[in-house]
Order: sequence, then structure tokens, then C-alpha cells
Amino acid sequence: MDTIKENVDAVLDELRRSGDKTNLEGMARFGINTEKAFGNSMPSIRALAKVVGRQHALALALWDTGVHDARLLCAFCDDPALVTPEQMDSWAADFDSWDVTDQVCNNLFRKTPFAQEKILAWHTREEEFVRRSAFALLASLAVHAKDVPDSQFESWLQLIESAADDDRNFVKKAVNWALRQIGKRNLALHARAITCAEGLAARDSRPARWIARDALRELHKPEIIARLEKKSIR
Repeated sequence: MDTIKENVDAVLDELRRSGDKTNLEGMARFGINTEKAFGNSMPSIRALAKVVGRQHALALALWDTGVHDARLLCAFCDDPALVTPEQMDSWAADFDSWDVTDQVCNNLFRKTPFAQEKILAWHTREEEFVRRSAFALLASLAVHAKDVPDSQFESWLQLIESAADDDRNFVKKAVNWALRQIGKRNLALHARAITCAEGLAARDSRPARWIARDALRELHKPEIIARLEKKSIR
């Protein structure tokens, strides 16, 4: 028997064993696609990922099962050094749930050399979860990519402005997420994000105003401003 198939079967058996079907109703309430899900929690997914380790070929095979829990696991067991742009496009086209989208973008795609080019490639895509992927990646880079200059994030604010009128729930929430994370990166970008949000707030667009209100609510919090001020004097 093929070793990869044996390993896929073993992982699926473990996911099935550790899953909890009683979780599915709650997951569905939060907008998660549970059509092919065993109900594993993220802690159990992460625990299994530590056992499995980085295995690119296994991740590709697990992804092809279409099992929700297996695809979450792929975010942690695939090797970002072996991920190709073509794989990123293929997986993004398969995204059908916001949690898989965000976990893969934050824990795998963000670590590849292609993250920035995919933000540009995906931010205008029509598919809801592909477009979400662009802004999930942007939000993740705002938190983790310490070497990306402020000027790059300033240019990405234009992508936020261009997508802010999209009223689809999983797009507007990701656009909002990206705006908030840019604004929490440092004081200079905080000011730029505030200006961007104020511009969105003035639009005759319900999703743009929602994005702006929510972002401004967080970015004006005293504890956020205090943290950024403290960071600026280190």
C-alpha cells in the first residue's frame, strides 16, 4: 500500500477519533462550513500537527480529501519552503470556510516568499474566499512581517479602500481586520489607518461605513494608543 495513502488514512482516523460532533452546531452558527467536518477544536488540530510535523506530500494529499479538519491541519503540517504559487492559487480556489482560509493564510501562506504577490493577485478576485484571502494575508503580514516597510503598508491601504464597498460578510470582515492590524503596527501607520477609516466613514456605502466604525472604535482605544507610544520610544 502507498505510504502516503497509509498516512492519510491514519491522520483521518485520528481526526475522526478526536473530533466531537457536538461542536458542529456551534461551528455552523459562526459561519463555518461543516459539510465534511469531524468537529475538532483548534487545540486538538495543533496538537496533532506537532505529532505529524512538516510533511509537504502528506499535506497535499490531506488537502485533496476535502475534509475540513484535515485542511485545517494542512495549515500547520505543510512546509512553506515547498509551497508554490500554483499551489496557493489552487488551495485558495478551494477555500469554502473562513476558518480554513484564515488558518492557511496566517500559518502557511504568510511564510512563503509569494505572500505579497498573492495579496495583489487576489484582492480584486470575485470569489468571496479568494478575495478574503488577500486581506487575511495582509492582516497577517501587518502583525508578523517585521521587515516590510511602512511605505508598503501605506500602499496597501489603497487596496482596502478599493474593496471596502464589498458587502459580503467574509470580505468586509477581512478588509476591516487588515485595516485594524495596519493601524496597530506603529504610530505612523496608526495615523494613516485613521485617515483611511475616516474617508471610508464618509462614503455612501453601508459596508464601508461599517468597516470604518469598527476600525475607528478599536484604533481610538487608549490602551492601543498607549502601547504604540511605548513602542515608539524603545
